[in-house]
Amino acid sequence: MGMEIRMILKELIQDIDVTSISGDTSIDIKNVAYHSKNVVKDCLFVAIPGLKFDGHNFVDEAIERGARALILEKPMRKRGNICHIVVRDSRVALARLSSRFYHHPSQKVKLIGITGTNGKTTTAYLLESIFKKAGIKVGTISTINYRYLKNTLKAAHTTPESLELQKILKDMVDSGVSHVVMEVSSHALDLRRVDGCSFDIGVFTNLSRDHLDYHQDMASYYRSKERLFTDLLQHKEDPWAVINEDDPKGGLLKNVVHAKVLTFGIDVKGDIWADSLSPTPKGISAQIHTPYGVFTMESALYGKINVYNILAATGVCVCFGIPLGIIKEGIESLSHVPGRLQRVSNNHDIHVFVDYAHTDDALKRVLLSIKEAGQGQIICVFGCGGDRDPGKRPLMGQVSGKLSDFTIITSDNPRTEDPYKIIREIEEGIKQVQVDRYAVIPNRRQAIQYAIDLARPGDTVIIAGKGHETYQILKDETRPFDDLVVAKEILDNRKARNGNEI
Repeated sequence: MGMEIRMILKELIQDIDVTSISGDTSIDIKNVAYHSKNVVKDCLFVAIPGLKFDGHNFVDEAIERGARALILEKPMRKRGNICHIVVRDSRVALARLSSRFYHHPSQKVKLIGITGTNGKTTTAYLLESIFKKAGIKVGTISTINYRYLKNTLKAAHTTPESLELQKILKDMVDSGVSHVVMEVSSHALDLRRVDGCSFDIGVFTNLSRDHLDYHQDMASYYRSKERLFTDLLQHKEDPWAVINEDDPKGGLLKNVVHAKVLTFGIDVKGDIWADSLSPTPKGISAQIHTPYGVFTMESALYGKINVYNILAATGVCVCFGIPLGIIKEGIESLSHVPGRLQRVSNNHDIHVFVDYAHTDDALKRVLLSIKEAGQGQIICVFGCGGDRDPGKRPLMGQVSGKLSDFTIITSDNPRTEDPYKIIREIEEGIKQVQVDRYAVIPNRRQAIQYAIDLARPGDTVIIAGKGHETYQILKDETRPFDDLVVAKEILDNRKARNGNEI
């Protein structure tokens, strides 16, 4: 059991932008909540106008459950002796007071924030591996899960809501963690989840179309990513920005960042760069150039896309002064990243990969990496998620049509949308580049089965879109479904076949 946290309300709200206060701020606060169901005795309730629900509509329930004070974005009628605090932005207020409530844990660790469309998770895993080789106690906040030492927590979001985030950071600090690697999503930046954090290093991997159902346009999407470097990377002494200079937005970003800049690239030779890239039977090898020397590495990760992630992780470690030999050892000891070009082992000489690629750019990068390796025919299985940016559906169809030898269009997570409608929108794209090298199989298991049955020895099957996910969402039902497990079952049951049988 941890020690009870309590704080005088007046102290708790020191860092927030208050418009008005009505009530006693000398009271003790023992808990903070933004969901009325989580309110307990002597709690501060933060009412947030959410994307689906407005916390202001649940103020009375919060008071019934024990709230003694309210943070409000909208003025409301006074309720008894409950302290009302009106703020300009309740999300920002929640982030800042959560940090104060948990005694500013991010100031007590080296905090690395990784943002970008693709590569965040793999870069985080690489850093975790290198830090462990360096003897550093590391915590990781990732799309896959939140983990530190022997603790693993389920990830509800890539980046937790600010209150949970600060609690996790405090638990990490209390456990002796000294370095924390955090994936920072565009949603987290736009919704101010990380506003209470003090970052030592910000990493920019790349930017391409994603989440436009939320951000509406690429300019807004980029601005959300930019916040990490312009607004949040200035609370620690000597912060660094590690930026992919091969990405056009990277060149723009390095000119506005409030920190020292270290660049990386392959096409553009930044401070960290790679050459002599060569596919190997188990992954890829490359020569990595740094300001402090050169090393050659052989990684179990696959393709040029992962060399960029390796360069990003190397850049962070160079900022921290970690020896190149340790960096190399950490890179080479990482066997895989869940659902990121993850191999599915089999005895049929078929190269089967599961990957999280769910945008046209991510799918393009994955397929190009496979083509560069020159491994037989490429069979791609993918669908698109429902209730998400519909504009990327035909684009993903075009990409697979151009770069795969055969495409199987299937369902991803249709959510509340008609899966057949989503498939038709993907078909609109693929038909623009070819008309006879694809099939539509809405049932995802049957689609994977068909792809593996179609493959001959030496061919590659890419199962894209869901990666590490262990479920499929159809309307209001969430069913167990794991691409890796399904592919493995099918491969284990597949009888050896001669190429002329297909």
